[in-house]
Amino acid sequence: MNDHDLDTLFAQARTPTPTDEGAAGRFLSGHRQRRTRQRNIRAGWISTLLASAAAVTGLTVLRPAPELPASAAYGVYQSAWGDGW
Repeated sequence: MNDHDLDTLFAQARTPTPTDEGAAGRFLSGHRQRRTRQRNIRAGWISTLLASAAAVTGLTVLRPAPELPASAAYGVYQSAWGDGW
């Protein structure tokens, strides 16, 4: 094979055919569907996580804090400052 034959062969390989265009179209269509599916799954997880975080935050804020007896508060204060304050 000489250089002219190789140049001709490479030129034919670079020239798209209708079969190549059809294959490219099928690949791109499938690729777009896969990306859309991944995006929808990711969006579903994110919305679920945000909803869960909002529910936990709401329950934490709405539930009243437990009342500590006065002796417990005094014990904490005394342990923080030490004896003989």
